[in-house]
Amino acid sequence: MASVRGTPPGLRTLSGYRRAWLAKDVVAGVVLTTLLVPQGMAYAELAGLPPITGLYTSVLCLLAYAVFGPSRILVLGPDSSLGPMIAATVLPLVVADGDPERAVALASMLALMVGAITLLAGVAKLGFIADLISKPTMIGYMNGLALTILIGQLPKLFGFSTDADGLLEEIADFATGLADGKTVPAALAVGAGGIVLVLAVQRWLAKVPAVLVMVVLAMAASAVFDLGEHDVKLVGELPEGLPPFTIPDIRFDDLAPLFIGALGIALVSLADTISNASAFAARTGQQVRGSDEMVAIGSANLAAGLFQGFPVSTSGSRTAVAERAGAKSQITGVVGALLIVLMLVFVPGLFRSLPQPALAAVVITASLSLADFAGTRRLWRQRKAEFLLSVAAFLGVALLGVLPGIAIAVGLSILNVFRRAWWPYNAVLGRVPGLEGYHDIRSYPEAGRLPGLVILRFDAPLFFANAKSFRGEVMRLARDEPQPRWILIAAEPITDVDTTAADVLEELDRTLNELGISLVFAELKDPVRRKVERYELTRTIDPDHFFPTVEAAVTAYRAGADTEWSVAESSAGGEPDRTA
Repeated sequence: MASVRGTPPGLRTLSGYRRAWLAKDVVAGVVLTTLLVPQGMAYAELAGLPPITGLYTSVLCLLAYAVFGPSRILVLGPDSSLGPMIAATVLPLVVADGDPERAVALASMLALMVGAITLLAGVAKLGFIADLISKPTMIGYMNGLALTILIGQLPKLFGFSTDADGLLEEIADFATGLADGKTVPAALAVGAGGIVLVLAVQRWLAKVPAVLVMVVLAMAASAVFDLGEHDVKLVGELPEGLPPFTIPDIRFDDLAPLFIGALGIALVSLADTISNASAFAARTGQQVRGSDEMVAIGSANLAAGLFQGFPVSTSGSRTAVAERAGAKSQITGVVGALLIVLMLVFVPGLFRSLPQPALAAVVITASLSLADFAGTRRLWRQRKAEFLLSVAAFLGVALLGVLPGIAIAVGLSILNVFRRAWWPYNAVLGRVPGLEGYHDIRSYPEAGRLPGLVILRFDAPLFFANAKSFRGEVMRLARDEPQPRWILIAAEPITDVDTTAADVLEELDRTLNELGISLVFAELKDPVRRKVERYELTRTIDPDHFFPTVEAAVTAYRAGADTEWSVAESSAGGEPDRTA
C-alpha cells in the first residue's frame, strides 16, 4: 500500500471498494436521506438557525467525511447534543433583532474553530482528550441536556414562542404562555401526535423510518386542513440551490466567546465520535484510530463552516439506520448528500408545508434518546459517589446552562480522578490459609499476621496531595499496641514518588526510627526505586530495607525476629500467636 500512503483514510478505504456493495450503499443512502433532511432542519432550528443551514451542513460534512473519515459507515451531521451548545454560544452574540444572517455567520465561524481545534488535536495525536469526561458525568450531562432541549421545544410544540434564557426562565415563560391562552390547538395536535407516532413506530416497527412517516403525515395534514391558516407556523420555501463558498464576516470581539464555545463543542463532539466509532467498529471488525477520527471530524467541520454550515458530530441513530439499511461504505453518505443537493436544486419547495411543531417533535424524540435513566439507576445501585457526580453534572446543565454544564462535567471528572489519588484505598495485609500471597484483612478477617510486623498496601502514587495522608496512616499503625517493629510497605501500586512525598518519607523514617520502628519497602518498581535513590532517601532509609517481594521481606523479618505463623492461623484460620 505504499502508493497510497499519503492518501486520505476515506479514499484509501474506498480503494478496496467492491462492486457488489454499490446497490446496498445506494439503497442505504436513500433510506438515510429520509432521516437526514428532517433532522437536519430540526437541529438547525434547535441551534437557533434557519432550517436550510441544516441541509447545507449535512451535505458538506458527509462529503468531507467520505474523503477523510477512517470508518466505513459512521454518519456525520447536525446533532441534537450540539444544538443547544451552538445556540448558547451564538444567540447571545446576535443583535437584538435576531438577524439570521449574523447568526449563520457566527455559527459558521464556530464550525471553523471547532474544525481547527479537532484537526490540530488529531494531528498532534491528542485522542486522549476525549477521555476527559467520565461516564457518570457524561450521563448526568446528557440527562441535563435532554431536559433542557425538551423544555426549550415545548413552546414551539404548543404553537407559540418565548424569549426566555435558561431552564427556569423557560419553564416560567412557558407556564405563563399556557396561562395566557397562547396555545394553538392545531399546532399542539400536530406536535403531540408526531411525538406519539414516532415513539410508537420506533417501539413496534423498528425497521420503518419513523421520522419520515411522521413528516409525510404532518405535511399531508397541513395540506388537507390548511394548517397555515390556523396559526400553525410552517417551514416555508427553502432557498433554491447550493450555498456559496463564504468566509464568515464577524466582529473581532466575537472571537473570544466563540472560541470558548468551540472548546466545549469540540470536546463533546470528540467524545461522541470516539464512543460511536468504537461501538460500530466492534461490529464490523475495524480498529478505531482516534487521531484519524479527530482529523476527519475537523475536516468535516471546516467544510461545513466554509459553506454556511455549523458544527457537526457523529450520530449513533443515523449510523444505526445506515447499518440496518445495508451500508457497506461511505458511498452511502455520498448518495445521501447528492440526494439533498438534487432536492435543493430541483424541488426546494418540497418541505414548505411542513409544520414547525413537527420539527419540534423530531427534536423532542431525539432528546428523549439522550437521557439515560437506566444508567442513572445503575450508578445509584452500584456506586453512590459516581451517582452524585452524575447529579451534579445534571444540575450544572439544567441550572447554569449548557456551556457551564460541560465545564462542570469536565471539572468533576478531573476532580474525581484527583480525589481517588488524594484519598486512595489502603489496606493492612495478612496471610490467608489456602491462598497464595497476602490479602486485605478487611476482606479476610481470619488472615494471620506476624507479631511485630504490619504490612501496608497504599493503592496510589505518592505525591504532594496524598503524602500527608500516607504519613498519617503509617503513624496510626505505629501507635498500635503492641507496637510494631517493622512497617512493611507493599509498594507495587506506588507508581511514582514526587519530591514532596520524598521529603515526607524522609521525615517519617526519622520519626519511626526514634520509636524503634523500621520503615521497609517491598516490590517497589525499578523506575520508582531509581527516583528514591536520586532523592537520596537511602541516607535515612536503610538500603537493606528494600526487598524485591513481600515474601522476601517477611522471610527477612522472621529470620531477625525469630517468630513463626501460629499453627492455629496457618492451618485453621485462627488468630496468630502474639508471642515471639
